[in-house]
Amino acid sequence: MTEPGWVHHVLWWQVYPLGFVGAHPAEPAPTAAEHRLRRLADWLDYAVELGASGLALGPVFASRTHGYDTTDHYRIDPRLGDDDDFDHLVGEAHRRGMRVLLDGVFNHVGTDFARFREARSGGDPSWFRLRGNVFDTFEGHDGLIALNHDNAEVADYTVEVMRHWLGRGADGWRLDAAYAVPDSFWARVLPQVRQAFPDAWIVGEVIHGDYSATVHAAGFDSVTQYELWKAVWSSLNDANLHELDWALKRHNEFLDSFVPMTFIGNHDVTRIASQLTHPEHVEHALVVLLTTGGTPSIYAGDEVAYRGVKEERVGGDDAVRPEFGSPHEGVGEHGSQVFRSHQHLIGLRRRHPWLHTARTSPLQVTNRGYVYASREGADTLLVALNVDDDAMAVSLPALGFPRAQIVAGSGAPPSDIVTEVAVAPHGWMILEPR
Repeated sequence: MTEPGWVHHVLWWQVYPLGFVGAHPAEPAPTAAEHRLRRLADWLDYAVELGASGLALGPVFASRTHGYDTTDHYRIDPRLGDDDDFDHLVGEAHRRGMRVLLDGVFNHVGTDFARFREARSGGDPSWFRLRGNVFDTFEGHDGLIALNHDNAEVADYTVEVMRHWLGRGADGWRLDAAYAVPDSFWARVLPQVRQAFPDAWIVGEVIHGDYSATVHAAGFDSVTQYELWKAVWSSLNDANLHELDWALKRHNEFLDSFVPMTFIGNHDVTRIASQLTHPEHVEHALVVLLTTGGTPSIYAGDEVAYRGVKEERVGGDDAVRPEFGSPHEGVGEHGSQVFRSHQHLIGLRRRHPWLHTARTSPLQVTNRGYVYASREGADTLLVALNVDDDAMAVSLPALGFPRAQIVAGSGAPPSDIVTEVAVAPHGWMILEPR
């Protein structure tokens, strides 16, 4: 594993800045004089209260629309503000002990990217991938022009941009659409970045495929764990916890070579509170996230049960990328309870930092009930999930544990030392062997 030591303790609070501060969609668009990026600094105490120790930012660089159509990688999007606003946000985050992760788009650029405008007007097209005489696009999106990753100048440019913002205080990069870029490109770029910033953390957005092979070939520290994300909500909705068990076995294999970036929500998917058919199962998803190996990320708003459905249409992301008012505004009692659950389980994760690299092993598996052990060395936690309408009996001696202490759970008082437990209908429990 190549990740920096600080990553062992980080828990990201992920924000999509353009939506968060009401800069996109917006008519008219705000100007740099409004300094909207500074609104994020006003939420950092809230993030710390939640238990986060890192701020994972979506796109903040100049673009025309949603931020992933970059027009200038060296300029803060004027709808958000300017360089001073970026410096202020990073400084305030670091003052609170929070790391900052940037979102870098190096697979494609927007149509207003200077070199593309020149190429389209008859200039040198070598920075861009061509299909015959036509500029190639990313997944058919006309506004996203694919870069030519065989061009050494594109690689050098990417190195320079990544170094520039790390030099301005960022702690790492999420590389957007990394799955669409040849691994050989990253293998050329990332060693040069790390030569100047060896403590930077680099995570690639990868959805399908052999994660371990990609990490090895590209030189990432981590990739996004979409397999586990899908298995969590799908297994809970279908009452098929065998699917979750299979995904956790795969997850163990990944942990042998790298620590994945884990999540149950992000800016590209339907929010977990909308994705799950049973409202109480949001806690089950969170329990899995925070009791398994990985570098966890909480998508802003999920911690208070925000709802939003992603749709495959123009503007289909807007519902999952809303503007935020002030902390705890309008979340209601249910949202407040979900927030407290996040605090409690994040606190448990902090008290057991070994969970970062923990492997899981199944102890009791049915369609509607699942008990697994999370282990790292001599440390163990037992996790029981029940999605049935009836209580689930768990005999600890039968699972190889004479007794255990309840440390968290729905409908169960913590601190009790037990040999037998009944996990409430649609409930969960975390125990520590004694």
